[in-house]
Parts: sequence; structure tokens; C-alpha cells
Amino acid sequence: MADATKLRLPWLLVIASLVLAALLGYTLFVGYLPAKQRIAGLERELKDVYAREADLDTRQAQRDRQLQTVVAERDALAQRVVELERDLAAARGRRPAP
Repeated sequence: MADATKLRLPWLLVIASLVLAALLGYTLFVGYLPAKQRIAGLERELKDVYAREADLDTRQAQRDRQLQTVVAERDALAQRVVELERDLAAARGRRPAP
């Protein structure tokens, strides 16, 4: 009877090792490699998003500069209108009324 248990133990270890190797292979090929490919795809997508964000930031900065230019021009024109109205009022004040 002791000889029968000695023969079963190595076969049990071989079968357990094969099952463990199969689980490891399954985990590696079915779980790890697709996840690694997905990560690579997400990294590419993230790189594209960062590039688009940089482009949008550049456009926004350009629009901000244009807005500041337009606001400065508007303020200058408003100041010029005020000066012209003041000059007109002064010119009317000097002329005799008809």
C-alpha cells in the first residue's frame, strides 16, 4: 500500500504543475497582453488629447490678445468721442447764438 501512495504523489504534482502553468498562461495571454495593448491605446489617445488641449490653449491666448486689442481700440475711440464732444461744446459756447 505504501508503494501506491508514492506513485500517486509525483503524478499529482505533475498535474498540479500543469494546471498552475495553464492558469499562468491564461492569465498572461488572456488578461495581461490585452490589458497592455489597451494601455498603449489609452496612452496614444491621451497624447492626442494633450495635443488638442495645447492647440486650444494657443487659440484661446490668441483670442485673448485680440480681445485686449479691440478693448483698447474701443477705449481709445470712446476717449476720442469724449474729447470731440468737449471741443464741440466749447466751440458752441464761443459762437454767438443765431
